[in-house]
Amino acid sequence: MSSKPKPIELPQMSNMPLEDTCQASKCSDSTETSSSSTTPIKPHTGGDVRWDAINSATGRGGSPLGLSNFRLLKRLGYGDIGSVYLVELRGTSTYFAMKVMDKGSLASRNKLLRAETEREILGLLDHPFLPTLYSHFETDKFYCLVMEFCSGGNLHTLRQKQPNKHFTEEAARFYASEVLLALEYLHMLGIVYRDLKPENVLVRDEGHIMLSDFDLSLRCSVNPTLVKSSSVHGGGNVSSGGSILDNDNAVQGCMQPSNFFPRNILPTKKNRKSKSDFGLFVGGSLPELMAEPTNVRSMSFVGTHEYLAPEIIRGEGHGSAVDWWTFGIFLYELLHGTTPFKGSGNRATLFNVVGQPLRFPETPQVSAIARDLIRGLLVKEPHKRIAYKRGATEIKQHPFFEGVNWALVRCAVPPSIPEPVDFTQYASKEASAHYSDKKMPETERHDKNKSTSTDSSYIDFEYF
Repeated sequence: MSSKPKPIELPQMSNMPLEDTCQASKCSDSTETSSSSTTPIKPHTGGDVRWDAINSATGRGGSPLGLSNFRLLKRLGYGDIGSVYLVELRGTSTYFAMKVMDKGSLASRNKLLRAETEREILGLLDHPFLPTLYSHFETDKFYCLVMEFCSGGNLHTLRQKQPNKHFTEEAARFYASEVLLALEYLHMLGIVYRDLKPENVLVRDEGHIMLSDFDLSLRCSVNPTLVKSSSVHGGGNVSSGGSILDNDNAVQGCMQPSNFFPRNILPTKKNRKSKSDFGLFVGGSLPELMAEPTNVRSMSFVGTHEYLAPEIIRGEGHGSAVDWWTFGIFLYELLHGTTPFKGSGNRATLFNVVGQPLRFPETPQVSAIARDLIRGLLVKEPHKRIAYKRGATEIKQHPFFEGVNWALVRCAVPPSIPEPVDFTQYASKEASAHYSDKKMPETERHDKNKSTSTDSSYIDFEYF
C-alpha cells in the first residue's frame, strides 16, 4: 500500500469568512472601550507588589495611568498585532511587560476586534498560570496593555537549550500539567484559546508558566454541569445511566473567575444542598464538574501551521476540541523536539496534518503512556478525541499524569529556574525620552511589518 497521502482540497482564501461564526452558543460581541483603566485586584494575586506600585502611581497623581508614566527599556518581542516591551513604572522601581498596538495598523488590516477581544479576556482572568492585566489605556495612536513581565522567556527558547533540544518526560509532565489547568480554566469561562504553542507559554521568575497572547481566542457561553462519576478517584468514565444530575441539583450558568475555578460554579452557602442531596457518596462515587464549551462552532481559519487541527484546515468548523489537538502537538514537541506533521513547507505541513497518520520516531525514547495520551489527543475526528466531552478532567485521569497533585501544582518544584534579571543595567537610562503617542522606539517603526517569528513555520495567519 502506498504511503502517499490522498489529495486534499484546502480551503481558498476567498471562501473563508471574515469573522467567527458560532452556532448553538452565543459569542461575545462586546466592543466596550476605555481610554484608561486599572483592573481591580484579583484574589490569587493578593500581596502582589505590582498592584501596590500601580495603586501608588494612580493615587499620587489622581489621574489615570498613561504612556508617560512608563519608561520603555527594551523590546521583548513582537507579534501580528503589536510589540511587547519591558517597562518600568516611573518612581516605583517596578517592572512590567507592556503590549503596544498601533491603532492605524490594526484598522487597516481589520484587526481592531482582535485587540478588543484580547483586552476583554485579560480583564476576566484570575489564575496562577494566566496573565494578570494590571492596567490598560489608549492614546490617539496606541492601545496599551500592562501585564506581568516573565523573566524566563518562553518554552520554545527553553526547549532549545535542553540536551538534544527536548525536555525529559518529567519536565514535560510539569509544564503540560500547568498548561492543562490553564486551558481548563479558560474553557470554564467559555474561552477557546486556539493558539497554544511553546512560544506562547512564558516562564515566570520562579519557573512556573503563564500562557500569553489571546487575540486569536474565541469567547462563547458555557454551561457548567455536575455529573456523577463512576469512581471516587475519578478514574472511570461518566456513568452511563442518568449521569447528568436532575435540574434541581445540576449547577449551570455563566461564571466570573476566582482562583483556580471561576466563581458561582458551585452553590453559595445560602443555597447549598447537602452532600446527600447530590448523592455524592451513593455507590462510592463523587460528582464530576463538566464545563467544556462543546456547542461552540467557529468557521475562522486561525492558528499556526504546525499546530492547526484537521477540522480547521478542512474548513468544517471547529469548537473547543481544537485546544486538545494543540495540547497533543504541544506535548509531542516538548518530548521530541519537533512537531509530528511538519513538512517541507507550510502547505506540505497542512497536507500532513489532514492526510498523514501520527508517527513516533525511534529516538528519543518516550514512554508508552505518553504515546497513548498523545494518540488520544491527536485523533483527526474531533468527536473521537480525548476530552471532547469531558474536557480537562478526562486528561487529568490519564496514567501519564499519575502522581500529579492537581491541588498543589503551584507548590511543585519547576524543572528550571530562570537566572534573575539585573535591572540595574537600566538605571542609567532614566534620561531617555518620554514616549508619547507621536513617537515610539525605532524598533517598533522599523519592524512593524516583520513576521511574528524568525521561524517561518511559526507564522500566525488567518487565511490560507
